[in-house]
Amino acid sequence: MSQLADPKAARDHARAQGGTRVETMPVLPPVADDLPAGVPATDLLWEETIAPGGYASRRIARGTRLRLIDKGGDACASLNIFNAELPTERLNVADTVKVQWNAYLGVGKLLLSDMGRVLMTILADNAETHDAFCGTSNAATNQAKYGEGRNSGAFPNGRDRLILGAAKHGLSRRDVHPCVNLFKGTRIEPDGAITPVIGPFTPGRSITLRAEMDVIVVLANCPHVRDPRPEWNSTPLRATAWRGAITPETDPLRNATPEGQRAFLNVEDYYRR
Repeated sequence: MSQLADPKAARDHARAQGGTRVETMPVLPPVADDLPAGVPATDLLWEETIAPGGYASRRIARGTRLRLIDKGGDACASLNIFNAELPTERLNVADTVKVQWNAYLGVGKLLLSDMGRVLMTILADNAETHDAFCGTSNAATNQAKYGEGRNSGAFPNGRDRLILGAAKHGLSRRDVHPCVNLFKGTRIEPDGAITPVIGPFTPGRSITLRAEMDVIVVLANCPHVRDPRPEWNSTPLRATAWRGAITPETDPLRNATPEGQRAFLNVEDYYRR
């Protein structure tokens, strides 16, 4: 009989793991030694490294900054965003692309909801390889490519991981919508073909977003669905969030385009209620 079959032995074993620390886990209370200049440690809200094949979700307030770092150069951050107060409003990738007349995400680009409001803004980006076309992998695509696609299997898929993250906030499978992929890019060729821009890249690339509404962010760290390599590849993804000011009317990214100005006005109208 296993020692863990004894409830008291199992309890003692579990308690003995209490001080264990691994790279891929939330840090509680959050601690980070590389916050931007001028950001006090007391403003840190979230510090977590998401394992390859892992997921994370968090409700963050309007004005919060969220920085993502591809620690090993092979992470793919599939991102869903919801209005935290009314999650039926969520990221609309099609509107994000067409309203801004640009399908390639980068500094200054807005992540728009299906209600014409700005959910998040990209403040900084030294990766510049992102994807607003392909969505994420699912059990069937992983089964076909890797021979295994189950959520509990060796090669988890992005959609099922997003579902797990959304479930932490009372959402279900039907709430998981098309995502954007950060750190893994695509390029549309003149003939319409999609060319994956997958890497692996230099470790340490990062992107920083600003929440323009109270939002729920859900992240899955699974290989890009168009990754041409036959092996399942992923590296840890670090998430850090800290308090920040609500975007002022004079913000240059807010005022960069007429379409952006309108989307920010829609946000202000929402919070005037």
